[in-house]
Amino acid sequence: MSLLTGVMDHSLDEGYAEAAAARGGARDSRIPGTLSGLLTLGAGLALVGSVVTVGAVNAHKAEPTLAKERDALIHRINDSNTSADHLQKQVQELRLKVDSTQQQALASGPGDPGGVTGAVGLGEVTGPGVKLVLEDAAGTGAGGNVDPRAGQGFSSSGRLRDRDLQLVVNGLWGSGAEAIAINGQRLTALSAIRAAGEAVLVDNRPLVPPYNIQAIGDGSKLLTAFQKDMAGEYLRLLQEQYGIKSTLSVQKNLTLPAAVGVTLRTAQPVTPEPSPTATPAAPSGTPPGGTGTPEGSGASLSPSAPPSASTSPTTKRRPSTGPTKTTPGTGAARP
Repeated sequence: MSLLTGVMDHSLDEGYAEAAAARGGARDSRIPGTLSGLLTLGAGLALVGSVVTVGAVNAHKAEPTLAKERDALIHRINDSNTSADHLQKQVQELRLKVDSTQQQALASGPGDPGGVTGAVGLGEVTGPGVKLVLEDAAGTGAGGNVDPRAGQGFSSSGRLRDRDLQLVVNGLWGSGAEAIAINGQRLTALSAIRAAGEAVLVDNRPLVPPYNIQAIGDGSKLLTAFQKDMAGEYLRLLQEQYGIKSTLSVQKNLTLPAAVGVTLRTAQPVTPEPSPTATPAAPSGTPPGGTGTPEGSGASLSPSAPPSASTSPTTKRRPSTGPTKTTPGTGAARP
């Protein structure tokens, strides 16, 4: 209590009072009272005024130059934008030209090029099939309070995940689908269905529910096979347990677009070149293709004469890379 009483009674520190008294707190005016001080103050004010005036004059003179530079910069920006638009248009035209040239080259090639491009996803395909529409459960709109990193909460939220679409798409492939597209995004052998937070990506392109999955194939057979497949059972489980909506129907005519950003690559068989075989040089005095004359036999063999039928065949040898082994009973060495 004594400390609080002291603070209340002496709110101003004594040190502050002593410093104010030493500084001459009674003298509030800081304007010099002498003539020399007034002249100095006037000269300082005049100098500041002249500096401000000169700066204003220079700024006024430089204003047209700045305006010209600003206009030139605006023109440069507009020209750059026009050039960029022109280049973008050229890129689109060249892409169309490349696609057209590729189609012409494939059409003039052997086999069934139209079927090849359609099968790999580089060409537009049309035919019967099935249409599967998947939608999140009611009350799970986009941007709901669901943490994608919390496994239990995200799995029981009633929202379709990337692995749900993966399982459904794999079920359609296994049931006989020839081509598949999700929300107009064509699937190829290089396509990937992944998740980024709560968003589902197909080839790094985000999709928004409802997910419209179209598959080309024999409609009735494809539908029956899919319903009997594990993917159909899994889809029914999602409907019963989590309220996810799905509609599967047979379509008489579907058109799937070509995949974007995929380059057609073909493999060519490589004919292996025969490995060169080293032919050892014939020893001195030994005729090519024959054996040397046995010592003491008294028989001679002319280099130009062919070997007789009774002559034993010559043992062929490869260049030795290590110690040789002698096979018992043959007398021939092999590496």
